[in-house]
Amino acid sequence: MTESFNNNNKSFIMHSSKMTNGKSLKNGKCEDEAENAVVAEMSNNYRSILESVGENPMREGLLKTPQRASKALLFFTKGYTESLADIINDAIFTENHDEMVIVKDIDMFSMCEHHLVPFFGKVSIGYLPRNKIIGLSKLARIVEIFSRRLQVQERMTKEIAEAIDRALNPLGVGVIIEAAHMCMVMRGVQKINSKTMTSVMIGEFRNNQKTRDEFFRLVKSP
Repeated sequence: MTESFNNNNKSFIMHSSKMTNGKSLKNGKCEDEAENAVVAEMSNNYRSILESVGENPMREGLLKTPQRASKALLFFTKGYTESLADIINDAIFTENHDEMVIVKDIDMFSMCEHHLVPFFGKVSIGYLPRNKIIGLSKLARIVEIFSRRLQVQERMTKEIAEAIDRALNPLGVGVIIEAAHMCMVMRGVQKINSKTMTSVMIGEFRNNQKTRDEFFRLVKSP
């Protein structure tokens, strides 16, 4: 798989075959060559960026910064190499349970696709089972898939909700995200205490006022 991000005729290209812990797998053996090639190319670009802002990439404190920054960015965007099927695996179970399931305050870190600076916060997820439940930790892993990409909060909220809906086919799904965006804190309007809240409701969470109210009440409770 190759993901390309074009900007002013320049491309940032992330290569991956099948990635596990940042390393490609082929015939059961870990191969680092593809990742090393990507890191080397990205490192050259980071050196150019350091020079462009007036720094000397050859001074002691910055000698290894391009490699470190490259590896960090690959980790921050590792969600491109993960799939819903791989994450869920065999963690969906048949269960005669039809009451709301909520996992709230899941820590979330992502990267704003407009400025390549972080935004971070909490994700709360609820669903109404239709004879199937999912391992609770998998909800946090689903958040990881979509947060570890270049994102906007609105789209990420929808992607998480739709992924849970596809995986479980529940009666309904609700997702709420509250996040602080460094693009608002560090630049532009510089509003330090601002928070952005987004929500997506599917099925009963959208169509049934009582279900939606219960979800919001439980998410806000201590």
